[in-house]
Amino acid sequence: MASILAVDDSPSMRQMVSYTLERAGYDVVLANDGLEALNIAQNTSVNLVLTDVNMPNIDGITLVKKLRQLHDYRYKPILILTTESSTEKKMQGKEAGATGWIVKPFDPDQLLSTLRRVLD
Repeated sequence: MASILAVDDSPSMRQMVSYTLERAGYDVVLANDGLEALNIAQNTSVNLVLTDVNMPNIDGITLVKKLRQLHDYRYKPILILTTESSTEKKMQGKEAGATGWIVKPFDPDQLLSTLRRVLD
C-alpha cells in the first residue's frame, strides 16, 4: 500500500488525517511542520505528500517548492490540505508545484478519493 507523508502543525488535524488514511490502508508518516517534513523527505521516500499551508518554520507553499527540488519528489503528488481557500493562495500552491488543493474541514471520503485519483 502507498505511504503518505502528512504535514500539519495541529496535533488534532494530524490525528484525524492519520486515522482516515490508516483506516483506508495507507502507511502514514507524520510531521509537525515543513522543516520536519523536509528532513523526513530527504531520508525517506513516500508515494504522496499531504501538507497544510500555515505552519511554523517552513510553510506549506515553501515546502512544496523545496520538495520539488529533491530528485525523489520531482514528480510525486503533493496535495495541500488547508483552511486557505483564496484563489491567490491556490495559485501560489500551483506555481510552487502542488498537484491539488483540498480545503479543511475535509470530508474523509473526498480526501480518499482524491488520493486514489492522484496515486493511480
